[in-house]
Amino acid sequence: MIVHVALLRGINVGGKHSLPMKQLAAMFAAAGCSGVRTYIQSGNVVFAASPALAARIPALVTASIKGQFGFDAPITIRSADELKAIAKGNPFLRAGADPAALHIAFLADRPGKNAIASLDPHRSPPDKFVVRGREIYLHCPNGMGRSKLTNQYFDSRLATTSTARNWRTVLTLIELAGR
Repeated sequence: MIVHVALLRGINVGGKHSLPMKQLAAMFAAAGCSGVRTYIQSGNVVFAASPALAARIPALVTASIKGQFGFDAPITIRSADELKAIAKGNPFLRAGADPAALHIAFLADRPGKNAIASLDPHRSPPDKFVVRGREIYLHCPNGMGRSKLTNQYFDSRLATTSTARNWRTVLTLIELAGR
């Protein structure tokens, strides 16, 4: 069993798509996961599962959410070790950026080079981003709410699904995952 983190997109945002975390945890347990814990009301789940089961969790839990609550909630999974390596690789933290201005967008799929090249580095000054693998590191000094570097922008350009977390949440998830 390996510890993983599931990141759901669009849960409890602005009162839309409300999903009680207790019920979300029960869905993960019913799918065969153990040690299931949630963190805050925005769809962060820490759980243990075999790699094969973890690969099936997005489809299983998404179908359960759709069936019980009537909406789609895309799920991105990272192992605890992957999440720790992602955090260690944050180029903006290394450059001395204020951690309160840092976010990471987690991508469902690795984008191609041409798709990455289509991203406009000057879309939302003074915001900056770096794409590495299946992550986008974001530095948004004026906050994500004012940035034009949105999930919709990245999804449309990179042909995948993204979900972003602030730096503090990423660190807390690593801590909860025991890494």
